[in-house]
Amino acid sequence: MAVKIRLSRRGKKDYAFFHIVVADSRAPRDGRIIEQIGHYNPNTNPATISLDGEKALNWLNKGAQPTETARRILSYEGVLLRKHLQGGVAKGAFSQEEADKRWNAWKATKEQKVKSKKQDIFNQDLEARKAAISAEAKVNTERAETIAKRKAEEAAAKAAEEAAARAEEEAIAAEAAAVEAASTEATAEETAEPAAEA
Repeated sequence: MAVKIRLSRRGKKDYAFFHIVVADSRAPRDGRIIEQIGHYNPNTNPATISLDGEKALNWLNKGAQPTETARRILSYEGVLLRKHLQGGVAKGAFSQEEADKRWNAWKATKEQKVKSKKQDIFNQDLEARKAAISAEAKVNTERAETIAKRKAEEAAAKAAEEAAARAEEEAIAAEAAAVEAASTEATAEETAEPAAEA
């Protein structure tokens, strides 16, 4: 039976995550499996991988062939390096202690790289958020200035309208006063004329 280490798709449409499984190569992609050894979620940044390295190494030693993507995941997690180091121990090239030392050194550097990448991504997100907030604040201040300017123009126009209305009222009042004065003069003249005639 040809055994493969491969990915089995799970999740929703446009949001897939995968189980890392050991299955017969003739079985359907999401069909019957022999054993699940981990999962892989490419939707996070960086991608989340949870893998049982011991089980994966055991299946590789039994002859299971990983698919291309599964091979990359196993390489990223260091399972293929462990298999390589165990091969060196089996051939007598170096001792088990030396293999463990090399494995631990590789694992420490890998963890440091992943940690720094996560920190870089966090810093980039933080900078992007700060830039978005400052851009939004700039737009808000410009909008507030425009609104204040428009309100000032409206107030000036309203004041000019009120002044024009007041001037018009004063002109009408002055006209009325002039007409009233003229009419009082006319009545005074009319009353003065009959008095003079009498």
